[in-house]
Amino acid sequence: MVTGGAGFLGSFVIEELKRRGAKDIFIPLVEDYDLVDRQSVRKLMADAKPDLVFHLAAQVGGIGANRENPGLYAFANAMMGLHVFEECRLAKVGKLVAVGTICAYPKFAPIPFREEDLWNGYPEETNAPYGIAKKMMLVLSQGYREQYGMNSVVLFPVNLYGPRDNFNPKSSHVIPALIRKCVEAREAGRDEIVLWGDGSPTREFLYAADAALGLVMAAASYDSSDPVNLGTGTEISILDLATLIAEKTGFSGKLRWDPSQPNGQPRRRLDVSRARERFGFEAKTSFADGLRATVEYFEENHRKGVL
Repeated sequence: MVTGGAGFLGSFVIEELKRRGAKDIFIPLVEDYDLVDRQSVRKLMADAKPDLVFHLAAQVGGIGANRENPGLYAFANAMMGLHVFEECRLAKVGKLVAVGTICAYPKFAPIPFREEDLWNGYPEETNAPYGIAKKMMLVLSQGYREQYGMNSVVLFPVNLYGPRDNFNPKSSHVIPALIRKCVEAREAGRDEIVLWGDGSPTREFLYAADAALGLVMAAASYDSSDPVNLGTGTEISILDLATLIAEKTGFSGKLRWDPSQPNGQPRRRLDVSRARERFGFEAKTSFADGLRATVEYFEENHRKGVL
């Protein structure tokens, strides 16, 4: 069973599972099962009868969406995690693979982010409610393993991107937001776009298909509640990212920065050695190839009027 299987990352997890021969995959839809409601999760477990659960479902968005929904993101993500863990335990599910978030790390965590530093400070304020709610699953995983012998793992992927990402300007993350902004400015003939912050923060990005591969590899061969980062170990500044996306989308206007808007966390780059050592995961897709595929996906669907 893959919660969030109809979403962005979930679609790639489904593809990777099928590529490896999985045939009976249950994908709960939000219209049928509300994971914030415990009775609904209990019904889901009875309907799906899963041996293996990937918990990917989340209430999530970029900086703007996090600023507008701190209570919702804290409550909904915490309750989903609590209910999924408890109902998996009661149903005696063989293994649970849960997805945390890079937003769980302290705002000023040493670079590169090492799993040992997850608890050494408070997350960046704009996404702390979401990050803490997701990090609670790590506590659940460790507690349930110790008390009940439940096999669960919690992985912490860095910022994801790729085809089928969320391009809604109200809730999208930085790469799809920049792609849309540049394409629409190009089409409208505008000579500048306004971007949040000052461009100085750095981010690390992981292609969604690579993240899916990491999750499935962990499901197959990692059996510990020690947290594990999923990423590439490289970073790029938001300024350089915006310049690159403008180039790839053919927008030749000016990038104007608005420092009155938040930058978010100053830097993000992961230590990815644990994933390599524990279950052999290394990202396969270069940033250039992944970004090109993402831009092409948006351009094609934008021309069709889908996006």
